[in-house]
Amino acid sequence: MDARAIIAGLRDGKGASRESLEWFADALSDGRVSDAQAGAFAMAIVLRELDADTRAALTLAMRDSGETLAWDLCGPVIDKHSTGGVGDCVSLVLAPALAACGAYLPMISGRGLGHTGGTLDKLEAIPGLRTDLSETQLRHVVGQAGCVIASASDRIAPADRRLYAIRDVTATVQSLDLITASILSKKLAAGLEGLILDVKVGSGAFMKDLSEARGLARALVDTGNAAGCPTSAVISDMNQPLAPALGNGLEVAEAVRVLSGEMPESALALITAALGGLALFQAGLAHDIETGADAVTAAIRDGHAAERFGRMVAAMGGPVHFMDNQARFLPEANVIREFVAIRSGYISAIDGEAMGYAVIALRGGRRVETDVIDPSVGLSSIVSLGQHVTAGQPLLYIHAGRSEHADQAADILATAIRISDDPPDLPPLIHERIS
Repeated sequence: MDARAIIAGLRDGKGASRESLEWFADALSDGRVSDAQAGAFAMAIVLRELDADTRAALTLAMRDSGETLAWDLCGPVIDKHSTGGVGDCVSLVLAPALAACGAYLPMISGRGLGHTGGTLDKLEAIPGLRTDLSETQLRHVVGQAGCVIASASDRIAPADRRLYAIRDVTATVQSLDLITASILSKKLAAGLEGLILDVKVGSGAFMKDLSEARGLARALVDTGNAAGCPTSAVISDMNQPLAPALGNGLEVAEAVRVLSGEMPESALALITAALGGLALFQAGLAHDIETGADAVTAAIRDGHAAERFGRMVAAMGGPVHFMDNQARFLPEANVIREFVAIRSGYISAIDGEAMGYAVIALRGGRRVETDVIDPSVGLSSIVSLGQHVTAGQPLLYIHAGRSEHADQAADILATAIRISDDPPDLPPLIHERIS
């Protein structure tokens, strides 16, 4: 095989064979392909795009560039992936809820990306908890709790790890084919029997347009199924934060509130039930989506989901009694400041992306990979679309480590929330289901 010939074939629109993609993925992993060749490979895919079969072949080649997990458990091994949004702490609620319903979830998650928070960063707000687990440790946690949320090891899809870094510096990140292969190669390496995808659309998501979100959802679903993993997706709304808080420790607190049954009608609880119902139905643990959603809601209401989350936290090195008094363990910011409305009216628009960048200004996210995150900072008690407010009423609270950081966040938030005289039309929580 020759890297130049493979790149030229993609560049000229001739595609690539399964064997050539397998060779290229292996060569990415062991260094036989240079950075220049990897960048040219990515650019050729961006410019020419791949057909469905070739996209699936690339995904499997990247999956098979490293180790894959195999399981022998007494229930289906499934997972969920979100394309990213603000206040999106669904995984912290959904994983233990599904485990309480008889599924097993070895959830390989990531760090914050751009304006969105990362599930691993959120979990690590819990003192002592570690997400960088060995395979032996990962299997132990799954055995103890039925679920684990951990980082991918260097041995999982190493071709994607290298290609992702190169895409970031070669303007090839925004490619439906490469996004699909990147997401699914890591997920499929976990040995899944089913996958649910939550594709976000709106001001707080990477996909702002419904047609773009639909295209990504369809590519992910078709590729996952072609790779032999039953895959379905929902397109859910991200025109406002999913939870009324942004920031790692604050989002953990919101997830615990839902797990404790305090917010049964919140958007976070409702999207958890919707995704969980689809997952349980697809995995054969529910007769239909509605029955599955009811089972997830029941697991939260009766405390079984909270008990599973507590088990997972303890097995990952966190406090044994975390669920008994989470406020005792989660960090608290030095500065807490009101951000108030300058006029009365209805909340008609929320710029979720701006809110995400406000959290980064507070040091709750990363500008560069080496930045250290403050898990105590963020935004809380955020107003919701359609809510009526009066002048001087808090729209949210800013949690900061220092006053000057709170000032920086307030400057970003100045135009993030729009207040109008008339109430807005509220978007649906779930726009579409794709299977």
